[in-house]
Amino acid sequence: MTFDLLEFATLIIAGFTSCAEFGSYAFVHPVIRNLPAEYHVEVEKGLLKTFGRVMPILMVLCPILSVSYAIQDSFRSVAGPVRWGSALAFVTALISTLIFNVPINLATGRWHTQDRAANWKQMRDRWEFFQGVRSWLLLTGFILLCLAAAAYT
Repeated sequence: MTFDLLEFATLIIAGFTSCAEFGSYAFVHPVIRNLPAEYHVEVEKGLLKTFGRVMPILMVLCPILSVSYAIQDSFRSVAGPVRWGSALAFVTALISTLIFNVPINLATGRWHTQDRAANWKQMRDRWEFFQGVRSWLLLTGFILLCLAAAAYT
């Protein structure tokens, strides 16, 4: 058995990122969306401070590492197409995040609890929809990554 540092790092970073984002989508945001408006906004702003410190870095590392992993030995391995599927999922998640989630996060960060955009709920609903898209893409990418790692060994 050999140790592949790139594979290990990709699994760790992608696994943590995927689990954190999917956990937030599936278990945290369903609770938040039922809070009164002022609490909803306050919690969202708090999450921007916590998730917002690490996720921009991890969300960029996922496609970089997964594409690097796909390039590595992808034509000699039966897992090559699965590696590329994983990379595609991570790249698509990042693009979706940059186009849809980031602008809403920036707007949310500027709101005050009592002084928020008139259409704040529609903006948050749109964010949550694309959080779901991103979360499923990340989870799919991680599952494919695990499959590729298991198939290669």
